[in-house]
Amino acid sequence: MAGKVSITFAASAIGDLEELQAYYAGEGAPDVGVRLTNEIISLIERLSAHPRSGRVVPEFQVEHLREIIFQPFRIVYRFEKNKVRIVRVWRGERLLKMP
Repeated sequence: MAGKVSITFAASAIGDLEELQAYYAGEGAPDVGVRLTNEIISLIERLSAHPRSGRVVPEFQVEHLREIIFQPFRIVYRFEKNKVRIVRVWRGERLLKMP
């Protein structure tokens, strides 16, 4: 794919990252939450150059809904034309459901 694609975040994904940080802060390890969030953001930034690098989400089997696995998290995103939209950042054991 020529050029880079834009990346945006759904409110749900931002909330997921905030919850992740709040969880670790509540456990007395806020630095762990910050580190994990930074690592997740770094993986997401790579999608700008490689938007098809994630696998198709198995629950739906549609080409435009993909995920990156970063144990124990699933970074779920939609890819359409020149845009990536981060939808969720969930623990890996959670299954996605259509609203």
